[in-house]
Amino acid sequence: MRVIAGKARRLQLKTPEGFDTRPTSDKHKETLFNILNPYLADADFLDLFAGSGAIGIEALSRGAKYAAFVEDNRAALDCIRINLQNTRLEKQAEVFAMSALEAIRALEIKGKVFDIIFMDPPYNRMLECDLLLALQHSNIVYCNTIIIVEASLNTGFDYLEDTKFRIFKKKEYKTSQHVFIEVK
Repeated sequence: MRVIAGKARRLQLKTPEGFDTRPTSDKHKETLFNILNPYLADADFLDLFAGSGAIGIEALSRGAKYAAFVEDNRAALDCIRINLQNTRLEKQAEVFAMSALEAIRALEIKGKVFDIIFMDPPYNRMLECDLLLALQHSNIVYCNTIIIVEASLNTGFDYLEDTKFRIFKKKEYKTSQHVFIEVK
């Protein structure tokens, strides 16, 4: 796995061994960032379930000013820290070794507000639902925040009708999807 574009372009990224994390393919990452590119300049980016940190690092490489990485897997945390050092992006980043829900609370206390929130939770556990319900009442989201959820194709988002969020774009792949969500 590598950084695709920007100031850290072509640098290789370390990934955790085993099957606890599921790296986003370069092809899907390229499609994702082609959509996000107009919003990245000077953005504050939150990478929930960060794995190796590849998505947040790509955002920093392409112009985001800050990225918070949230992960509770020790091997993945080590990879994030190594990848940030190897790409020389660690000064623009903060790593949170905790669950996504705990991180939302910690970031609320810090008063952080994010332009883009990306989450790639384990598939088919409805964790994205819990997080989106928490985010609808969170002060880390503002009227222009874009939330992207990477999920399996069979993950439904009907519950969003009863929230302050709406889906404005979906990109489907062979086995997964990126769902782009904004404040109504």
